This record gives sequence, C-alpha cells and structure tokens, in this order.
Amino acid sequence: MNASTTTEIQRLVSAEEWQLRVDLAACYRLVALHGWSDLVFTHISARVPGPEHHFLINPYGLMFDEICASNLVKVDQECKKVIDSPYPVNPAGFVIHSSIHEARPDVVCVLHTHTRAGIAVSAQKAGLLPISQQSTFVLGSLAYHDYEGVAFREDEKPRLQADMGGANFLMLRNHGLLTAGKTIPDTFLSMYTFENACQIQIAAQSGGAELTEVHPRIIEGTGHAMKVQTDGLGGRFVWPSLIRKLDRVDPSYKH
Repeated sequence: MNASTTTEIQRLVSAEEWQLRVDLAACYRLVALHGWSDLVFTHISARVPGPEHHFLINPYGLMFDEICASNLVKVDQECKKVIDSPYPVNPAGFVIHSSIHEARPDVVCVLHTHTRAGIAVSAQKAGLLPISQQSTFVLGSLAYHDYEGVAFREDEKPRLQADMGGANFLMLRNHGLLTAGKTIPDTFLSMYTFENACQIQIAAQSGGAELTEVHPRIIEGTGHAMKVQTDGLGGRFVWPSLIRKLDRVDPSYKH
C-alpha cells in the first residue's frame, strides 16, 4: 500500500478508527508471526466505534503478513463494502464473525484460526482437558459448536450464537479455535493462551502416560488469577511488548 493511499484512508476515517486499523493490522501480523495463519483462509474482525454496525476485515486473498492499516476492508453487517476498496471480501468467511458481533455487543474483536493443534483438540470428544495452567484460563469461559460444514449458511448463525452464549473462547468442532474480546489485545492474548493449551495437550497425549487433571476449584479462580498476572490490564499488559517486537521485524503494518 503506497503512502498516498494510506493518507487517503486516514482522511476518510476518524482518528479512533485509524488506531483500530493499526491495532488490527498488527494482530494479523502477529498471528502470521506465531505461525497460526492458514494461507488466506481465516479472518480477524473488529467492530468500528459508532452506531452503524461497521466492521474491519482482511482483504481476501492477501497473506496475513501483507495486511496493513490502510488495506483493511470496512464492511457492514452484510459484509458489503462501506469504503471502496480494490480488494475482495469473503462473505462466507464473515458469517461466523457477523453472527458473534450481532449477538454480542460487548465484543469488539473476533479471532478465528485453523491451527493443527487447535483442530486436533477440537476433533477429540473430550475437547480441551484441564491438564495445564494454560487450559485453566480457557476452561472458565469455553463453549463448543458442532461442525456443520463450511460456515457460509445464514441458518447456522442462531445455533452458533446459542452455543457460544457469553463465552470468550469457542471451540469449533473439527474446525478450529475462536476467541472474542472487548479489545484487540484481549482477543489476541486469549488466542495465545488457547493455542498453547491445545499444543500442550497434544504434546502430553503423545507421550502415552496417564495424565493428571487440575482440580475444578482451581479453574473457578482463574479469572482473579489472570487479573493478578496482568496487573488488571488483560491483553493491554503484553500488547506494548508485542508491538515493539513487531516493529523490529516489520513496521509496515502501520501504513
């Protein structure tokens, strides 16, 4: 994206929306940096402030490490472009995101992945097991949604909404992982924890030994434990360090 395009988009949007674009582009780059992307086939969406129910989503066909603030596509609830863009959008990919944004006004960001570990655990009948510290932070707010094929049908939305309810973590059976949060940093940190919990589970199971599970009462106290660990800031506690790392690798996400 060239400098003139960046300036043009900045003129068209509020300062608040521009910062949201920078943070969302950073989130895409961080997902790529951590190896969670699936070529071009998953999405991260963010609700734009205001009453219009507009959202930012990736330009379909770009790799996550190509996404920057100015090439994010602004769409409405039906995934129709609000600001003209040369890039296509993927309405089918937006079905999951739009259903959550529609049912959860508290959610700003939705992050969905197709990682090997996430899909492997989602295919297990028992789902995520309470066998690691990481899993305890997820299990207190985890929901499941059964696989219904590629998620492009509108009629799946009410079932997905009902299954997720007020949870912040959703395991899409045979499909992957999803996190939702009030901020982009919260949503990213949740996925980092969710993904690690799945990787740990697969690693532990591969050893073949009997697994030790965490006592349920410990899981009940993880909300308070997370606040202590992050000084009450949630994802905002780690976000500045992630941005510094990203800036060292490639700061072009800001354009």
